[in-house]
Amino acid sequence: MNNKIKPDWSGESILSNFVNLLIQTKPVYELMKNQARQVLIKTAEKKGIPWRKNYEALQVSGAKQLLAEVTNSQIVYPDYYKVPFHAYSKGNLCWQAAFETESATYAMALRVWSKEDLTWEDAHARLRGSFYEVLATYGPQHVRDILDIGCSVGVSTLALHRYYQQKQGYPIRTVGLDLSPYMLAVAQTRDVNNEISQWLHAKAEDTGLPDNSFDLVTLQYVAHELPGYASKEIFTEAKRLLRPGGFIALVDNDPRSPVMQNLPAVLSILRKSTEPWSDDYYTFDIEATLQAVGFCEPITVASNPRHRTIVSRKPE
Repeated sequence: MNNKIKPDWSGESILSNFVNLLIQTKPVYELMKNQARQVLIKTAEKKGIPWRKNYEALQVSGAKQLLAEVTNSQIVYPDYYKVPFHAYSKGNLCWQAAFETESATYAMALRVWSKEDLTWEDAHARLRGSFYEVLATYGPQHVRDILDIGCSVGVSTLALHRYYQQKQGYPIRTVGLDLSPYMLAVAQTRDVNNEISQWLHAKAEDTGLPDNSFDLVTLQYVAHELPGYASKEIFTEAKRLLRPGGFIALVDNDPRSPVMQNLPAVLSILRKSTEPWSDDYYTFDIEATLQAVGFCEPITVASNPRHRTIVSRKPE
């Protein structure tokens, strides 16, 4: 039985501290960051994901013209958000990140089942489905209003909206919220049929949305990009936004997963070089924090080989 609660390459272990030292050495970090990026792109294209084609299509899509429209000029970006993410020096606040996120999302799905001969389309459908299976069992039975926090370019938001729309057969109001206007401009471009009610540029800790206005709040692959204190503030805001009996659901990397714990040293170093809050995430107790801010005892399910889904309910 696996009793380890986190990978050795995270936290305060000798290996983790050594990796952090490498990352803090600028020439080494630049090399690691670029290598991580090249590995991602090559793996994606080898599996048929049209990375460069997707990028070029978005460049001429009109997304750039939407930036002013989606941007909330009152936003003050928190310090944790202004650090490099995913090998982008400006993190999520740039067009390169926004134009590559969809392809990177499909590549992530392939990594989950890397030993199986899946197309990227099948891997992505399976990734989303593994989350929805847990929601169907432990989440809300009836949904009218959904908030997808950290919606990025809307891949998760559109898929979730369509899942509940098809399942329930009546109109669903879905809001996608993100802190990057670049991501939101792409999300709005991708939402060609205007399925999503609102693409909202706001801080997840302080959304400005009304109390008790949602049945389900999701964070899909977002928590690992946050320091723990920010996650706690977001959970508190989610509780305010949910109706009594509403649910919060998170899907993200599973610190207990043998796959994550046994990543080869090179891959673990590359991973940490592009995820600035990695150590914080792998040592942060999400379940205890949800209860501390007033949610019911969460249910945690290993939804696939790399990821866990955590579902909790706001008391009636």
